[in-house]
Amino acid sequence: MADYTKLLEGAFKIVLSKGDDAFRKIVINKKSGKTGDYFQAEKYTDKQVFHENISMEELEAYVAALIPGAFKQADAFSEGRCRTLRVSKKGKESLSESKNEQAKKAESHNRTKNYLLPEGTVIPPLVDLGVFTPEGRVAAKMQDKYRQINRFIEMVDDAVRQHGRKDITIIDFGCGKSYLTFILYYYLTEVRGLTPTVIGLDLKADVIAECNLTAFKYGYTGLRFELGDIAGYTPEKAPDMVISLHACDTATDHAIYNAVKWGTKMIFSVPCCQHELNGQIRSDKLSALTRYGIIKERTAALMTDAIRGCLLESVGYKTALLEFVDMAHSPKNILIRAYKSNTPEDKRKAALQEALNLMEEFHLSPTLHKLLYWKKIGLK
Repeated sequence: MADYTKLLEGAFKIVLSKGDDAFRKIVINKKSGKTGDYFQAEKYTDKQVFHENISMEELEAYVAALIPGAFKQADAFSEGRCRTLRVSKKGKESLSESKNEQAKKAESHNRTKNYLLPEGTVIPPLVDLGVFTPEGRVAAKMQDKYRQINRFIEMVDDAVRQHGRKDITIIDFGCGKSYLTFILYYYLTEVRGLTPTVIGLDLKADVIAECNLTAFKYGYTGLRFELGDIAGYTPEKAPDMVISLHACDTATDHAIYNAVKWGTKMIFSVPCCQHELNGQIRSDKLSALTRYGIIKERTAALMTDAIRGCLLESVGYKTALLEFVDMAHSPKNILIRAYKSNTPEDKRKAALQEALNLMEEFHLSPTLHKLLYWKKIGLK
């Protein structure tokens, strides 16, 4: 009987290989979450990868159930060391240990390349987008796009885990050609095993028709696209999540307003061009921020998102502004993430006051404030 305690001592990565089961290999990586450390198993078939979370206490039993049996080799990487358990054809087990740089390299690789959409898996939307080759490898010129897509999926995945249900309804405002919508649907169904209903909304009839044909081609039965305006759209069922990626100027405000009005639990917005406040912004005390064109433009854009964040908090959303893609690749790199929460009344009022202070100092009248507080939708 193998000494699994010794094999797994201090391990941050375990690779199970030489399998004769449905999975050709299983890669188990140590993770850190809001509730502490855990392990995540990536189980590879020839075309797909499935994920499973394992508690710290369950790891030894999980590995022991698979080797010997389904797999004949386990490599456990820890700091500067790799332990290997091998099972011969006659069932004899042997445990060896090596001290070399491979374990350190594996740790570095794990920290930087542990994507939720890993290479080696044929993902049709990524192939059609040109991010993946037909063999499931990242195209040479698409590394940045690949990292951006994975970053977005990671953010959504964290929210979906908190949601805690298999069924989830998502509306994507201003979906355009929808490559991220298709990729998100793939991840939720094929990797997470959920049953989502995803609706993409756009104003261009030809885009909607093309996207519906693509969804049919992929067999994505829970994904559909509709023609409609963000400002006037009414869903059949209130969504659990609203996504708005690169909606132009005040279209982002209408998407956020609709999400709040419907009581949406999760909001993800990546604003695009932000002209509204650039045409309003002025300040007597802080005129240096509005004197120079490029500084004025960037200040107005940052003010727009800062006010949006404060207004979301004022109506009961726990809000964060996060870097969506590295500044070196795009200046439009802020993602607004908001979760509906039981925010105390004093914190909601303080957040509103912060927004009002900015608006007063810089003579601003943003659309989102008008929508939330002038339309009288029952918000305090």
